[in-house]
Amino acid sequence: MKHLKLLLLFFVIQVQAQQGGMWIPSLLQGMNEKEMKNLGMKMTAADIYSVNKSSLKDAVPHFNGGCTSEVISPKGLLLTNHHCGFDAIQNQSSVDHDYLTNGFWAYKMSEELPNEDLVVTFIVKIEDVTTKVLEGTAALATELEKQKKIQENITSLSNSLPKESWQENKIRTFYEGNQYLLFVTETFKDVRLVGAPPSSIGKFGSDTDNWVWPRHTGDFSLFRIYADKNNRPASYSKDNVPYTPKHFLPISLDGVKEDDFTLVFGYPGKTNEYLPAVAIEQIVNELNPAKIEIRDHALKVADGFMRKDNAIKIQYASKYASIANYWKKWIGETQGLTKSNAVEIKRKQEVAFQEKVVKAGKQAEYGNLLSDFDKNYTQIKSYALARDYFSEVALRNTELLSLGYKLYQLEQVYNSKGDQAFNDRKNNLISGLADFYKDFNANVDQKVFEQLIHLYSTKSPKEFLPSNLSNINANELANDVYSNSKLVSYNNLKELLTGDSKTVIANLNGDKGFVIIKSMADKFLKEVAPKYDEINLRITALQRTYMKAQLELNKGSRIFPDANSTLRVTYGKVKGYAPKDAIVYSPVTYLDGAMEKYLPGDYEFDVPAKLIDLYKKKDYGQYGENGKMPVCFIGTNHTTGGNSGSPAIDASGNLIGLNFDRVWEGTMSDIYYDPSICRNVMVDIRYVLFIIDKYAGAKNLIEELKLVHPKKNKALKNK
Repeated sequence: MKHLKLLLLFFVIQVQAQQGGMWIPSLLQGMNEKEMKNLGMKMTAADIYSVNKSSLKDAVPHFNGGCTSEVISPKGLLLTNHHCGFDAIQNQSSVDHDYLTNGFWAYKMSEELPNEDLVVTFIVKIEDVTTKVLEGTAALATELEKQKKIQENITSLSNSLPKESWQENKIRTFYEGNQYLLFVTETFKDVRLVGAPPSSIGKFGSDTDNWVWPRHTGDFSLFRIYADKNNRPASYSKDNVPYTPKHFLPISLDGVKEDDFTLVFGYPGKTNEYLPAVAIEQIVNELNPAKIEIRDHALKVADGFMRKDNAIKIQYASKYASIANYWKKWIGETQGLTKSNAVEIKRKQEVAFQEKVVKAGKQAEYGNLLSDFDKNYTQIKSYALARDYFSEVALRNTELLSLGYKLYQLEQVYNSKGDQAFNDRKNNLISGLADFYKDFNANVDQKVFEQLIHLYSTKSPKEFLPSNLSNINANELANDVYSNSKLVSYNNLKELLTGDSKTVIANLNGDKGFVIIKSMADKFLKEVAPKYDEINLRITALQRTYMKAQLELNKGSRIFPDANSTLRVTYGKVKGYAPKDAIVYSPVTYLDGAMEKYLPGDYEFDVPAKLIDLYKKKDYGQYGENGKMPVCFIGTNHTTGGNSGSPAIDASGNLIGLNFDRVWEGTMSDIYYDPSICRNVMVDIRYVLFIIDKYAGAKNLIEELKLVHPKKNKALKNK
């Protein structure tokens, strides 16, 4: 019996070890392919990534640089999250045509809406160019010289390596600068809005349910890629035609059950899985609490206005969601890192690392790495905190200050490059700010300014505080600035920027809003940024050496490169979890749960009347399961920001869901992945189809799709 228990424990550890990681799709053969097949995958590595034949990678483009999407029809129909398409939906909306509230559906292609500056990018091929990128760097003495040479090599290679005229070469770093890969890409610039459910479906639960399980959100939207007559990228034209993809994803109607294999394919943004313990400790105790407090104040102000005024709600919907997303993520991350004891686990791993260094006789190369980390993170702490305060208050969450910083940069252009460059930048700035002011409300921003400037003046490191923000009355300062600054309206701003360069500079320096941001920026750029960059450059070099040591001393281990917005594969299983004592979550939710949360008239938990009617009639068509309508499910896939909109793919390569979130308890997976509580959240594809078909009546879209029953090994006729 004891032997059996040990065997079972070993099996559990092995299964857990096969999950987690964000893997490069061109390098899956070998260990990864074996692990995926052990988890139930029926495909080969070549089915996922190939340059010689169509493969899954050809159906998974980067969506507008920040999300993922997937092609689901032979006519270039594109699926992504509602929150990824949110800006486009908002920009197409008005009080008269409120697509955020009411949804939007194109029942024929002529009704699809063009979107300026919205793009999707496909990966054509991936190639290792490490040797070429690092050429000539070994003999250089300083980190700054090495980085400069690397950038020169990257620029030269990007321009000289072969590609078609409509393609781009992009080189990205992996393993902290120990590997470089070339991505040949194609970017399509005519992407039109096809469908979006109302926010009461696509954003159901809104910020309260964000990062939370159980979830009942139909977080999806539909677009279509258009190309020129040669099926190549082209700017918008009425003559463009729907894109014919190299591959599109068939859609499974079989649904999911616990322990089913799941593959999530996408563009995860950024992770830091190999940070030393001292860095994680600083994040938990210093940096995250400061950022959380700042955004907490900004969100409370915006929420108060949005609940009272629908026009403000439309103006600030996207901005509010953006601010709230990482606010809540940082809260969960901090709690998860604390609960999982990540710092102590990292310290134990570092003890084992040091023992390996000694055993390998590598003390001269790697023996001082950990002590050097401790020294440099101690030195950078106050600078890192001041940097976060400046970024969060001045650049991200107070719109007058973020606008003022653009004007501050305009002044720097004048000082460094003269009149011509100044006037060029000024004219571009003026023309580009119309959209900014369309969604700007001075009353809202004044209250945000009041709250955040108080935090800045009382809680950011005192040594970096400008003199005009010492001992201030935040309410009086806010009233003075927003009553007198010309930055609060577009017409006044244009007046402020009228005249020759010297006149404009003089006018700027007489503006009360500009004077505040200038004092903050001067202090930051002269006393914080240079020292932060100096220390961080040392940390970057240490991290690269630390990563090199990990690869060298742990050959054959599961060491994946941190996410960097490049195409990755993560695999796992549909799985529930137990976040706390006596709490166990099952892996699938149903429409019943949305009705249990339903609050008539509430902007987070209202439900459309038609959806209620379909629910009461149990009119789910071919998408229901045993008289119920599945909505979402969770799995052990290792995801992060950027994986929003990623396809969840079954063992045979069919679409089963749409990734859109993680559970709150597992948001620390960007720093430390724990398979017991880290779960990604996906919309069940059957709920997406149900909304398109039964709710919206968009039969035209259903008819484009390839619906399959893989477990019965047959395709379906679309009903």
